[in-house]
Parts: sequence; C-alpha cells; structure tokens
Amino acid sequence: MRSHAAVAEYFVFLAGPEVEDEKIDLLCAALAIARLEYPNLEIKPYLGKVDALAARVQAKIAHPGDEAATITALNQVLFVEEGFRGNAADYYDPRNSLINDVLDRKLGIPITLALVYLEVAARVGFPLFGVGMPGHFLLKHYDPEGRQFVLDPFHQGRLMTPEDCQRQLDQIYGGQMQLAPEMLVSVTRRQMLMRMLANLKTIYLSHRDIRRALPVVDLVLAIYPRSAEDVKQRAVLRYNLGQTRDALADFDTYLKMAPEASDADEIRQTVLAIKRRIALLN
Repeated sequence: MRSHAAVAEYFVFLAGPEVEDEKIDLLCAALAIARLEYPNLEIKPYLGKVDALAARVQAKIAHPGDEAATITALNQVLFVEEGFRGNAADYYDPRNSLINDVLDRKLGIPITLALVYLEVAARVGFPLFGVGMPGHFLLKHYDPEGRQFVLDPFHQGRLMTPEDCQRQLDQIYGGQMQLAPEMLVSVTRRQMLMRMLANLKTIYLSHRDIRRALPVVDLVLAIYPRSAEDVKQRAVLRYNLGQTRDALADFDTYLKMAPEASDADEIRQTVLAIKRRIALLN
C-alpha cells in the first residue's frame, strides 16, 4: 500500500514547481490524486481506457481537421455511447472528484468531466484548454482563424455562447454575477489541478473529515510550496489531528513567509502556547 508521502512524491514528479506547465501529464496527475483514496490504484489501466475511447472517436472522424465532426464524434462516444454525465443528483460525492471513479462510474463534476474530454480530444489531435469560469468549469478550442469555441462537458459537450455562460452564472449565483471576458480565459494545467484539489478539500472539510483533507493540502503545497495560506491551513489541520510538532513547524514557516499578515500576532500566541505545552510534556 502506498503511503501519502509516496503519493506526494509522485505528484511532485508529475506537477511540482520544476515541471514546465505544458509538460504536466494531467491524466496521470489526476490519477495520482486519486491514490490518496485508493493507495493501490494502478495508473496504466486507466490510461488504456482513455486511449480506447480516443480510438473509437478517431474511427468516427472521416476527415481529420474537421472541427465540427470531431466535436460530434467526441460527444457521440463519451455521452451517447458511454453515458458520461454530470452527477447533479449527488454533486458533492467525493468520487466525482476522483478521476478513476469518474472513468468507472461515468459520473463527474464539470472539471473532472472536462479533464476526461480534454484528454480524449488530445489523443485525436484536437487541442482544448480549461476555462475556469466561476462555479462551472468549461473547455475551449481555438480554430485556425483564432475564433474560440466554448464547450460544456457537464452538459453533454454542448457549445456555449456568451448568453449560455451568463445563464449558467445566473443559475449558480442567482443573477448576482455578470459574465466578464476574464472569466473565459484559459487556465494552466497546474491551475486545473489546483481547482480539482480545492474541490476535494472543500468536500472533505464540509464533512469534518480532517484526516482526508490533510493529504490533499500536502498535494496543494507540492504544486505551490510558497503558498502561505495553505501552509497555515495545514498547520491547523495537523494541530487538530494531534500532530503538534508538525503543526508547530508549519506555523513557524507561515510566520516567516507572512510576518505582516493580519493574523500574525494571533498565530504567534498560538505558537507560544504550543511550545509551552510541548515543554510540559518533556
């Protein structure tokens, strides 16, 4: 059984700060995240699943380079034949954020369905980019003339107009958010992984499952080790799990990284209290 430390080490190899963003293997990195829940998970069978889906899509494209035909083939294989769909009935099931479960159950949330769609599309030579629209992850494609097409894998890969995007925002935010051009800007592969981790962390914390949330934060810090807020959050999680010395180390690191933070004095008091408690135990 792989330890969380081993999972984090592999994740750093795939997506750490030294890896150029365009060289990040999104599917492998997403499967590495899934190993937090499934330590014995083997990656190759899932790579094979995606390769097989792509082969079926490729067989349906009579003329390579035909963008409309490629989108039609992708949607036919993924949503009609395979039945991938958004899990609107149980949106916050953590399995929707674990890519092996998404591939097995054919259920996901916008970002994980987008990842499957993007990876299959890449294998048939159809480049797509993630779009981090608030509350609803999308994909976009640029044609040779530079025009963009926005797709929604959560809703069977439909093409999205700006009006469709606004309606989606209205549904999520009750009409309180206006679509702005920056909301449809492409995100990096690293940002996409961060959003997946943030979703998973939020789900675990909403269930007060600190033990599962902690290794997720470890992976966040594997990508962005200089994120002071995540160092602080890990310190709090470690403290709540009784990992006092590790929590103290993280609190100290946070204060070095953000000595002028608004909560710095409060954290310093917490550090002193922890040190007194450790001294008493000795």
